[in-house]
Amino acid sequence: MTIEPHVLALASGRRTAPRGGGRPTAIDKHAVDTVEVRDPGPKHGGLGSGVVGDEIGNPRHHGGRLQAVYAYPREDLDFWEQQVGRPLRAGWFGENLTTVGIDTTHALVGEVWRVDDVVLRVEVPRIPCSTFATHMGEPRWVRRFTEEGRTGAYLSVVTAGVLRTGARVRVERPSHDIDLLLLFRAFTGDLAAARRVVDARVVDPEVQADLEETLARRGG
Repeated sequence: MTIEPHVLALASGRRTAPRGGGRPTAIDKHAVDTVEVRDPGPKHGGLGSGVVGDEIGNPRHHGGRLQAVYAYPREDLDFWEQQVGRPLRAGWFGENLTTVGIDTTHALVGEVWRVDDVVLRVEVPRIPCSTFATHMGEPRWVRRFTEEGRTGAYLSVVTAGVLRTGARVRVERPSHDIDLLLLFRAFTGDLAAARRVVDARVVDPEVQADLEETLARRGG
């Protein structure tokens, strides 16, 4: 049976200090019925998260236009539940949208999600970091997450508005084949993947420039 893509849950978070000390983080997000989304502007000097009221723990690496909203599939949370042997509630990975019926691993760069009057655009995959690893408390978490490649999708906000739990997601896919898994591999050292992405010229100019610099530096 085909499941209609929809928003299963919404979540937002505030910065708190992790157990044992360290940099405050907002990765532990909690359920809300609705969220207002808007373009937060640039990563440096902008509003941070694209979700009004949601906070960013480390604005140097997170937030901004290309990481305005983070979506993760319930199906992939279910996969990780089996791997780690414990429940993982919606929002536990720091996602603002927990989706059903959308394969974010193979979402295409530039793919458009229409959710009622809100329009979101698939931009980049999530890169796992030490904050994520500490939050999970699992051995070799960054490596395991990287090897599996179930990254979720960072979205920009094309048309601002209010998202509601249960809303249908209408997906419009572009004609190219550059998906988030390929872009993730390009970001994590695969020069052949980086060359494919660069040659396709479908990513945001900021991402394009970073990958071109990587290829020039590493001779790819």
